[in-house]
Amino acid sequence: MKVLAVETATAWQSVAILEGERVLARCDQEAGGMHARLLLPAIDRLFKETGLSPAALDGLVVSIGPGSFTGLRVGLATMLGFRTITRLPLVAVPTLEGMAWNLRGASAPLCPVLNSRRGELYWARFHWAGADRLERLIPEQVGPPAVLGKQLSGAVTLYGEGWQTEEAAIRAAASAATITEARDHMKPSAVSVGMAGIARLQRGEQAGVGVSPLYIQRPEAELKYEQSGGLSPVARRQEKVARKLRSRAALTGARPRRKA
Repeated sequence: MKVLAVETATAWQSVAILEGERVLARCDQEAGGMHARLLLPAIDRLFKETGLSPAALDGLVVSIGPGSFTGLRVGLATMLGFRTITRLPLVAVPTLEGMAWNLRGASAPLCPVLNSRRGELYWARFHWAGADRLERLIPEQVGPPAVLGKQLSGAVTLYGEGWQTEEAAIRAAASAATITEARDHMKPSAVSVGMAGIARLQRGEQAGVGVSPLYIQRPEAELKYEQSGGLSPVARRQEKVARKLRSRAALTGARPRRKA
């Protein structure tokens, strides 16, 4: 089974053409927000290297997140365009699941970690129950490094750009875990996404008409509550009014009036 696989969830863009587990061609590059400019030329380059045309493929695979909003939209829109033109089956693979295929058959539970916005992280936990059967232990999450660390227990392998940037904070909160790291598998890869996609295609799975990126974000109200130090909206409003009164009193030299 030949597939074109695309991974654009992070600044690291990865494209590959696979035939089963054999990589026919691949292109990995730093995109830095330029996926819209770099993705199609990379795909065209792989078709030229292999001598294949889209008609020679059996399917299409795309990573759907979580990750960069812009990168995910570009990758998915491009592959939806290919699906429309070629009428090939399209499979959407969650990015963290694709990263679990970086360490196919690992004995310990896996926790791939990506950076999110506001200094937070995306993560999920997986376990290989066999060479080709990946089980999701914890679904995709988003939150501060300390929350991830507190969730960990027992032996677990961590890796990914989020682990690289927040290792110290995660370790500090992971008192119940024995952590190992996989330094050679930090980046998402179209090869592993493609292998995960082939497995899904073989099970008869396809992306539906309304497929969309997998955005995992905490509600804005929860973020504001945390940033306020745990104050309710009413308490925040009261504190805001009190600050204004104190500021006005300081300017006029008067004292704020107290309620009887």
